[in-house]
Amino acid sequence: MSKRRALVTGGSGDLGAAICTQLAADGLHVIVHANAQAARAQAVVDSISAAGGSAEVVVFDLTDAEACHVAMDALLAVAPIQVVVHNAGIHDDAPMAGMSWQQWQRVIDVSLHGFFRIVQPALLPMARTRFGRVLAISSVAGMIGNRGQTNYAAAKAGLHGAVLSLAREMGSRGITANVVAPGLIEGRMSQDSFSPEQIRQIIPAQRAGRPEEVAAVVRFLASEAASYVSGQIIGVNGGMAG
Repeated sequence: MSKRRALVTGGSGDLGAAICTQLAADGLHVIVHANAQAARAQAVVDSISAAGGSAEVVVFDLTDAEACHVAMDALLAVAPIQVVVHNAGIHDDAPMAGMSWQQWQRVIDVSLHGFFRIVQPALLPMARTRFGRVLAISSVAGMIGNRGQTNYAAAKAGLHGAVLSLAREMGSRGITANVVAPGLIEGRMSQDSFSPEQIRQIIPAQRAGRPEEVAAVVRFLASEAASYVSGQIIGVNGGMAG
């Protein structure tokens, strides 16, 4: 395949769809990952195709190590994947004093273990092409914490350490690794969580962000123009955290 390929986990969600759309607009063949929302992922692919882009759907569970292994083997048998955007993540909020082990484990399994399961097998094929972009979508919670989200904040902060280390390991191979850490972003996961007054109080910009604003940062970091940007944690949060 002549096109560079991008894999976006959680590509069926609001933010994932925006990322997939913008990467496809730059000429990448986008692999839109979903787990329970295959129909939404297909809708993203259909939209990309209608705009003249190239995309496909892949469905597997990031918490299932064997399913990840089989899926990644099949994808890499076709061609290397030069851009990996690990966007998938889940919330299961509770104060830590009342949090179950299952709540702790599953949130970390999707975000942190899922990162390893898709990025690790992609690295050597990526390195052989002398171009690679590894991007982890984190959260402002991983930078400053959040009540009721010790599991989520721990998972996202873990991504920061993994990406910073990966940037050092793979920099000589033409591979960059960065974190994009959104704040409150419009979409299904956040629309009922905060009142307009709360938003004005906690966000200096006094509004929620748009998925397209986060995707624009991802789009830049995935591009040739960002070849000297690596090992960075970039907040897209309206001034909530530095």
